[in-house]
Amino acid sequence: MTCDIVVGSIADVAEKKGASIAESFMNCDAMVIIDVSGSMGMTDSRGGLSRYEVALEELAKLQASMPGKVAVVAFSDGAQFVPGGVPMMLGGGTDLAGALRFARIVDGTGMRFVVVSDGEPDDESAAMTEAQMFEARIDTVYVGPERYPAGRSFLQRLAAASGGQSVTADRAQELAAQVETLLLHA
Repeated sequence: MTCDIVVGSIADVAEKKGASIAESFMNCDAMVIIDVSGSMGMTDSRGGLSRYEVALEELAKLQASMPGKVAVVAFSDGAQFVPGGVPMMLGGGTDLAGALRFARIVDGTGMRFVVVSDGEPDDESAAMTEAQMFEARIDTVYVGPERYPAGRSFLQRLAAASGGQSVTADRAQELAAQVETLLLHA
């Protein structure tokens, strides 16, 4: 995990208010579950940047526009809570089912969930099973290439399994705007 702290992240708000991370987490409205697996390192995004780099830029915009309201969980082979809002690029696999299990601990508390990924999980069936167990809806944002319709299709099915919506952020561009749209339109 990195020590960087993004403006508007849970850690930033906690520090400014003199509160604990746990206290700040209690005020979150949404959890963004962001893919930091190897495929997110593909450099097919704006300006020749990786999907990961552009997703970080957009995630920072989202946290700045909704200070203290967005919890970040990063996942690849495992899941990590990232209170500073800057997930490290971990590489490796894409254990989306494990990330959903990790996040489900706060399901039923009013928290909204948004999965940001290129839609290439290690085990689609296990991820779908986990999504169907959620009380809350899971929205998804596809950040992969247009030429990979299977990833987008999977994320649409994942969202539908929990009554959520699915949107596409073209090569991770406008991710912040897409996530804000999902969160503001229940």
